[in-house]
Amino acid sequence: MKQHLYVNQPELVRELNRCMTLNLGKPTYITNKLAPLLGNGILRANGFSWAHQRKLVAAEFFMDKVKGMVGLMIESAQPLLTKWEQIIEGQGSGANPIAEVKVDEYLRELSADVISRVCFGHSYSKGKEVFSKLRSMQKAMSKEGGFLFAPSGFRKKKQNEINSLESEIESLIWDLVKERKRECSEDSSPSSEKDLMQLLLESSMSDENVGKEFSKSFIVDNCKNIYFAGHETTAVAASWCLMLLALHPEWQDRIRVEVSEHCPNGIPDADSLPLFKTVTMVIQEVLRLYPPAAFVSREAYEDIKIGDLNIPKGVCVWTLIPTIHRDPKVWGPDANEFKPERFSEGVSKACKIPHAYVPFGAGNRLCLGKNFAMVQLKIVLILIISKFSFTLSPGYMHSPAYRMIVEPGHGVHILIQKI
Repeated sequence: MKQHLYVNQPELVRELNRCMTLNLGKPTYITNKLAPLLGNGILRANGFSWAHQRKLVAAEFFMDKVKGMVGLMIESAQPLLTKWEQIIEGQGSGANPIAEVKVDEYLRELSADVISRVCFGHSYSKGKEVFSKLRSMQKAMSKEGGFLFAPSGFRKKKQNEINSLESEIESLIWDLVKERKRECSEDSSPSSEKDLMQLLLESSMSDENVGKEFSKSFIVDNCKNIYFAGHETTAVAASWCLMLLALHPEWQDRIRVEVSEHCPNGIPDADSLPLFKTVTMVIQEVLRLYPPAAFVSREAYEDIKIGDLNIPKGVCVWTLIPTIHRDPKVWGPDANEFKPERFSEGVSKACKIPHAYVPFGAGNRLCLGKNFAMVQLKIVLILIISKFSFTLSPGYMHSPAYRMIVEPGHGVHILIQKI
C-alpha cells in the first residue's frame, strides 16, 4: 500500500542530511495518525507551513536564549534533589543510608516544570494536567502495537478515548492561553524578554489573513508540540543517563572531579557549563546507545534525487537510528559498549562517518530543541552527581520500549545515597 526505502548506509544518510528541499517531509499517513497528539503544529507540519512555524519557534531555542534559562533549570531541579534527600533520610539514621528510587517520574516532572517556565511562563503545577493527559494519550496510542505502520486507524473504543483526551488537552491549553492574554493586557510595561507563548500569540494575531479558529489552533497545536517534545524526550534521555551511570560508577567519579574543578559549590552557571567535557561525552554516548527518537522518516512529495538514487513521488524514506548508532562498521567492534571516551575529541572523531550520529534527527528538520536538551541534561547530571552516588537496583529490568520514543519499559530503579 506504501512503498518504503530503508536507508541505513552512512553515505546515503549523509545525503539525506544534506537534502534541504521542502519536497521531502514527514510521511502523511503517519502524521495523520499523530494528529490528536500534535495537531497541525511544527512536528506534523510540512512545506511552507512548517517553514513558517520553524522560523517562529526556532528563535526561542537559540543558544543565547538557552543560556538565559540556566537559572530556571537549576531552580526547577531543587524539588527533585530535596525529595531524594528526604527519601534517603527516611531510611533511618545509620551511616550512609541507601534508598531505592524509581527516577522516571521525578525526571518527567522536572523536565515538564522547565518547559512550562521557560516557554509558557508558568510552573509545572499549572501545566500538570496537560502533561498528564498528553502522557495518557501517548500510552493509549502506543498500545496499538505497530500503529505507525498499520494501514488502518485505531479501534473504535481506543479512538473514542483518544478523541476525549484531545478535547480535554486543547481546553486546558486554551485556558492557559486566555490567562496569558489577560496578563499581557493588564501589564502596561512591555517586557523585552518574551516567552514562546507570547511569540505564538503575537504571530497569530499579526496575521490578518487567518481567522480566529485557525489562530486558536495554531497556538494550541504548537503548545502541544512543545509540551510533548520539549519535556518527554529530555526526561527519557535523563533516565537512560542515570541507568548507564549507575552501571558505570567510575564515570560518576570523573564527573565529580570535573564539578569540583569548575563549580566547587556544585551549582553550574551558563559560563561554566561548556567546560564540562566529561558530562558532554557521557550524554553523547547515552544518546548514541539509547536515542529517544527511533527513526527519521520522510516522504517524497515530488520526484527527488538523494545521492545517486532517484526517489519517486510518494515513496517513504526511513533511517532506523538505533541500528546506525550501533553499526560496528561505523563505530568499531565495541559499538554496543558504553564508552564515552569515544567522544573525547567530539563527534567528528568518534566514528568513521560523523553523519551517522543522528540523535536529534537529520537534515533541515534537525531537532529545534537540541541546545535546550543538552544544557538541561548537563545541569540535571551535574546537580544529581554532585549530591548523590548511585548504583543500579537489582530490581531494574532492562526492556527498552517504543512508545513514540524509546524509553525504559519498566522504569529505571537505582540505589541512591548522599555523598
